[in-house]
Amino acid sequence: MKKLLFILFISISANLFAQKSSKDLINDFFTTYEKDAGKAVKDLYATNPWTERKKDDINQIISTVNGLSEDYIGKYYGYEIITTKKFSDSFILYSYLVKYERQPLRFTFKFYKPNDKWVLFSYALDDNLDDEIEEAAKLYNLDLEKK
Repeated sequence: MKKLLFILFISISANLFAQKSSKDLINDFFTTYEKDAGKAVKDLYATNPWTERKKDDINQIISTVNGLSEDYIGKYYGYEIITTKKFSDSFILYSYLVKYERQPLRFTFKFYKPNDKWVLFSYALDDNLDDEIEEAAKLYNLDLEKK
């Protein structure tokens, strides 16, 4: 019995102190987002104690994601990765396409690891995807050289 309790204690302790990767933080975000978008944003910002200074801005973002109701933007259908940009071992950007019935949105996450723990550096959402894909299709953005 003591052996079983000891193994259980070690297992629980390891999970408590396990470092979450930036990817784990995003997975947690989207798992919560499906149920409660505002809570997902709040939990994401809670990874960084320095964001306490920006409560009004964070509350505005929470209000924006809470406003993405079915009546306004349609049903939520999930998300897909657009790109990942790793600037160094301590700074990374993830861009996601978030699929709604009416239109797609882009969520951009930047994470920073100042020491031994990943924290949110910034989070943004926008709906400029259609403008950007149209711009990317213009002739001056295409490689027209013959190969």
